[in-house]
Parts: sequence; C-alpha cells; structure tokens
Amino acid sequence: MKYFGPFPIRLTFLVLVISLISCNQHSSKDQKNDQDAQLAQQKSMHPEWSKNANIYEVNIRQYTPEGTFKAFETHLSRLQKMGVKILWLMPVHPIGVKNRKGSMGSYYAVKDYKAVNPEFGTMDDFKSLVREAHNLGFKVIIDWVANHSAWDNPWITEHPEWYSKDSTGNMIAPFDWTDVADLNYDEPGLRDAMIDALKFWVKEADIDGYRCDVAGMVPTDFWNRARIELDSIKPVFMLAEAEQVDLHETAFDMTYAWELHHIYNSIAKGEKNVNSLEQYFSKMDTTYPNEAYRMNFITNHDENSWNGTIEERLGNGAETFAMLTYTLPGMPLLYSGQETGLDKRLRFFEKDTIEWDFNSPWMDFYTRMTSLKTQNQALWNGTFGGAFERLATSDEENILVFKRVKAGNEILVLANLSPDEHAFTINGEHPEGEFKNVLTGKEMPFEPEQKFNLGPWEYHILKK
Repeated sequence: MKYFGPFPIRLTFLVLVISLISCNQHSSKDQKNDQDAQLAQQKSMHPEWSKNANIYEVNIRQYTPEGTFKAFETHLSRLQKMGVKILWLMPVHPIGVKNRKGSMGSYYAVKDYKAVNPEFGTMDDFKSLVREAHNLGFKVIIDWVANHSAWDNPWITEHPEWYSKDSTGNMIAPFDWTDVADLNYDEPGLRDAMIDALKFWVKEADIDGYRCDVAGMVPTDFWNRARIELDSIKPVFMLAEAEQVDLHETAFDMTYAWELHHIYNSIAKGEKNVNSLEQYFSKMDTTYPNEAYRMNFITNHDENSWNGTIEERLGNGAETFAMLTYTLPGMPLLYSGQETGLDKRLRFFEKDTIEWDFNSPWMDFYTRMTSLKTQNQALWNGTFGGAFERLATSDEENILVFKRVKAGNEILVLANLSPDEHAFTINGEHPEGEFKNVLTGKEMPFEPEQKFNLGPWEYHILKK
C-alpha cells in the first residue's frame, strides 16, 4: 500500500479528490463518514518499519581517523549486530569558508545543498554508503539545515532577497551564529528552491528522510508542504529538532524530548526528583498526539560538545538513565561513540577522532537494550507500544516503578533514581504473575506488601 505520511493534513488534497469521485455514489452524510474514517486512519500512520526502530547519530568527521564515508562504511556490520535501525548522518554538505568558525567549520554552515563535503568523499561514495546500509537493513536519514546557509552559498549573491536583513538592508546571522546567514521564508522562491533540494537527495541518493535542524525556526507550513512532496517520491521519516506540537500534525514523525533530557540531568544533580517524570508524562498525554514519536536521549552532538559528557552530567546514574531512554515511551538515540562509553567532549570545529573501546561493557548493554526494545511490543514507539503507567510506592521521590503493556506483552521497571540506598513497598495496584529479570534471567516473585531494597541507581527490568 502506498504510504502518504502519518497525519491528516498531509492527505488533504487526496481526500478531496476521492470525495469528488465518489459524490455520485454516496450521500453527503456518507461522504463525511468516509472522509472522517480516512483522516482517522491517516493520523495514526508512520512508516511501518519505524514502529520498533531506534536511531543512531553518525558524526562522519570524528568517526574514523579518515573521516570519510568509506571509512564509516566499515562499521555498518558492527552496528547491524547491535540492532541499530535508523542511521542519522550529520550534515554531509560542503561547509562554508567565509566567516568559518575554527579551522574546519561547522557542519551546519551549508555551502551547497546539492553536493557532498569533499572531506567526506564523493557523491558516489555517499550513494555507495546508502546502498550498503540499505542492503544491511538500515534506513538512512541526513541532517538538513533549512533555517540558514553559509555566507558563501551561491544564493547569497544570486538571490539576496532570500535572506533576512536588518533595518539598514544588511543580511543578518541568527543569534550569535556568525558563520551563517538567516534565510527568509516570506520568499516563495526560497521555499521552492529548498524543497527542490530536499527532493534531490531522495531521488538521487535514495535516502529515507531527514533530521531537520532547528525545525521550529522555520515556518511549519513550509515543512508541511515539504513532507507532502517528499512522500510523493517515497515514504520518508522526518525528525524535527524541536518540541512544537504542531510539527506532528503533518510534517514530522518525531520531535526531540528535550524536556525529558533536562529532567534526567536535574535528577542526577539532585535538583529534581522522580515526581518530575510523572508530571512530564502527564503533560505529554494531554499535549501531544498519542501517535507522536518523541526522541529520548542522554547525549547527542550538541550535548557532548557544549554541555558535557554523559559522565559529567549524569555521573553514576548514567546507566540507569540510559536504560530509561529504551524503556520509557519514545524512540532511543545513540550518538557516535556512546555505545563504547565515550567520555570526551568532541571539538566541534576541528578534527577530533573518537577513541573507540570495543571491549567496553557498554557495547553489551546497548545491544541488550536494543534487542529488548525491538522484540518486546510493550516498548515499541507511539501507539504501537504500551502507555506509561506509574505504580505508587512508599517512596515517591526516589523510586520509579512503572509498567508498559501491549498485546499481551508486559514490561515492569523498578529503578532507584538517587545516589542513596532506599527501601520501599509498592502501594495500591500490585504486580501479579511470574516475572523474569531480562538482563540476568532470574525469576522475581511478587507478594502483597512485599518490601524491596534498591542500592544507589540500581534498577530491574522485568518481563512478564
């Protein structure tokens, strides 16, 4: 069946055409019922392969000493064995030289939207990488920078009207991002050119979608049109670096769970407690569509380079919060090097190769978590998986106990989100039945008024 995208507005035109064709066969009431049914179905649709997917961010520059597509390609089999599904490549385009920051510049200062960075290789190298990734079962999305361009992008001189200007008529940079010039989406020509460039990579390189940089700074109606036109070529997957709810209506499958990420950091620092997580999911239930995907993460390229390593921010709680990115509702993200315990702030504007430790216990941890996420339907994404249900305990501030249930699958998580040991009981609704620890394989019995004890940051993932 041809896929047209996850939300109702994307098929507005198609719904109207179908209504006109069938007008002689149905009453107006029947037509309305047909349209309502189609819109309801459309709202719940994502690419089928995304229902239990995870996402992996690839920093080509820092991934290998060579920093090329070809060198990264040798890692595909390893990532496949780990269970990685979606490869998100940071911007692959040529980087601007004018006003460049550092010696190599920012990936997000795009000089040419229809070319690849020669430091990474050739267009043929990129296409080869995508083909090999597809052969191994991956989906590939690339980073897209629609809000601004490099100062030496040809559009600067060919179409100066496409750029934002100050009161004196000079082009401006967004915020203090002095290496880029802000694009003006009041200009129809810019919209057409940007969508043409987006379609280029789907047609020419067969990529599967985009991660869209600072998506909330670009008009939503632009993204809506872009999604519809991209889906006319092939079903795509779209990730927005934003939290705006309206981005889920048509354009995007997934947005960043920034707020959840910051809650993790605050709990690790002792500034917030477990109740903040319950408040967060209560807010999500009333704010976002049930079928919306949110991206869970404890690091990414921005966090690593600018805000600190996982160890710096989460300390001894790192593994527990990593576990939550896989077991709480949302799609888990891994950043390059995270799977082997990267504990280094990678320089953003310079070459700074990742130091890999393939004997790291983190490899086994993330492989196990990815397998659990993929295989147990209770942990799948959006409405494909189970809802978050917190169980009351005698220690609401430090202990998180929750379950997710879907299609006969049940996962129960008990976690101590504090640096101290805590004893507790589960109040009210109590787990029933046989449970097994999915990481150790040990049986765990439950009895009424049973007392539990968890050490600092200790957790259990139980499968019924």
